[in-house]
Amino acid sequence: MVQVLRAKLAAALAQLPHFPRALKLAWEAAPGWTSAWAALLLVQGLLPAAVVHLTRAVVDSITAAVRGGGAWESVRPALLLVGAMAAILLLAEVLRSAAGLVRTAQADLVQDHINGLIHSKSASVDLAFYDSPDYYDHLHRARAEASHRPVALLESLGNLLQNTITLAAMLAVLVPFGLWLPLALVASTLPAFFVVIRYAVRQHLWRLRTTEDERRTWYYDWLLTDGESAAELRLFGLGGHFRSAFQHLRKRLRGERLQLAKEETLAELAAGLCALAVTGGALAWMVWKAARGLVTLGELAMFYQAFQQGLRLMRSLLDNVAELYANSLFLGNLFLFLELQNRITEPAGRGAAPAVPEQAIRFVDVTFRYPASDRVALSHFNLAVPAGSIAAIVGPNGAGKSTLVKLLCRFYDPDSGRVELDGVDLREIPVEELRRKMGVLFQVPVHYSATAAENIALGDLAAGPGAAELTAAARDAGAEEVIARLPQGQETLLGRWFQAGTELSVGEWQRLALARALLRRGPVLILDEPTSAMDPWAEAEWLDRLRLLAAGRTVILITHRLTTAMRADVIHVMSDGEIVESGAHDHLSRRDGLYAQLWTRQMSCL
Repeated sequence: MVQVLRAKLAAALAQLPHFPRALKLAWEAAPGWTSAWAALLLVQGLLPAAVVHLTRAVVDSITAAVRGGGAWESVRPALLLVGAMAAILLLAEVLRSAAGLVRTAQADLVQDHINGLIHSKSASVDLAFYDSPDYYDHLHRARAEASHRPVALLESLGNLLQNTITLAAMLAVLVPFGLWLPLALVASTLPAFFVVIRYAVRQHLWRLRTTEDERRTWYYDWLLTDGESAAELRLFGLGGHFRSAFQHLRKRLRGERLQLAKEETLAELAAGLCALAVTGGALAWMVWKAARGLVTLGELAMFYQAFQQGLRLMRSLLDNVAELYANSLFLGNLFLFLELQNRITEPAGRGAAPAVPEQAIRFVDVTFRYPASDRVALSHFNLAVPAGSIAAIVGPNGAGKSTLVKLLCRFYDPDSGRVELDGVDLREIPVEELRRKMGVLFQVPVHYSATAAENIALGDLAAGPGAAELTAAARDAGAEEVIARLPQGQETLLGRWFQAGTELSVGEWQRLALARALLRRGPVLILDEPTSAMDPWAEAEWLDRLRLLAAGRTVILITHRLTTAMRADVIHVMSDGEIVESGAHDHLSRRDGLYAQLWTRQMSCL
């Protein structure tokens, strides 16, 4: 038993460092409101003690007035004391309302500050974190709890401080009646203390254990409510299946939570009976003293109020401690999330990266596997792309083509080997500077619910592109006709997230994403499946402009369409993370290799 209590105490003490960090968050978010909050806590904590002290004076003065036959001289002091008590009660009510206003303002600012920290961290962590279910657990707990837990922690901490001030005053009132009374009051609440701590720990462990289940319910909810999955759910009749899965999981989680609540309720009831026994004994002792004339009616009334409030405050303190402990446990999830360390780090020095590549982009003996994967994506991979050339990368799915994009943008670092820009290892170039050199069309581009102009401008916000630059990028990407057909042209809101939005086809979205990539006039242009959603006519028209777009740039073209790849200066064929063939289209198509096989298959489908 002693070891169990010691372990629980150690677990509670381990959460103490979260308290100052939570206060620091509140101060950073709302210093003025936090100062007002602290001042109100102090005053509100002292007012109940003033009321208790006045109670004795009021009762004794009323008794004196009755004995004086109701004469004005005997009644006047009682009226003044009653007026003073009324003024204190009125002030307490005013301060309570003011505290509510302060907490509301403080809560909104703290929540926005926390959300800002989460968004900042989420936007800066390595892509490797998104390959790990553990990261999603961290993110889920941070998002699900941390947006309101800091505010709840401040609320419980404030209540704890306020109740502690009031309780100290009440204990001071009880001491003259007997030193054992404050000690009995404290002892009566010890069972409840262990109950709240025990179940706070159990609740926290349960939430940790069920994080993945909670995320799965969110996933089912997304499937049932999002437009992306709506068509398949209706076509394959999957609505009932996922509703059933959601309800089954929620039923199990509800049952486990209810069982915890039942056990906690029974434990609290037993602790409450212990406290009630002590209260009954103390009150019986005071009534016995009053009956013998050892205390006045005013003192009895003051004792009753002080003891009852002390008991209530001790119970409130335990609730505050439990809330504080529980909130700090969950707040630890936020701090764990914010402390995630990136593997992609800035170089200690500054690499001599050229403004425009003059030699080549090179992959030198690169081996790479994605985190938490046993499969090697690239194995001793070597590739050179001369500066100013167009290189096409082709191959079957899973060959490792898109992995090259992620390594070039330094979303990942290779496990071994080097990726170089004019002989400089990418790890020696500041990350932001490196990525500024890259214009990239990703295989699955983002559909931003913004205007057409904003969708393109997002490619280079730092440059502050004007209308001429946006129009040129749209023209280069073959998106000008798409924009011309929109109701308000470039100012048309796209997507279905917001009112009056216009949805585009997959191919039209791809052209806007291509315009976004072309807007950034970086010396390196990486196009991952740039024509996959285009019809043959649109593809032919765009490919006719490819040489013009590539002027002065090094272009890496990743594609399944060999009619696109044949426009490149050199074609590299990948299979199982390696280059198996390289050469021009005419050369490769005459060989009995993988490229010739792919070409024959594609031509037979036309």
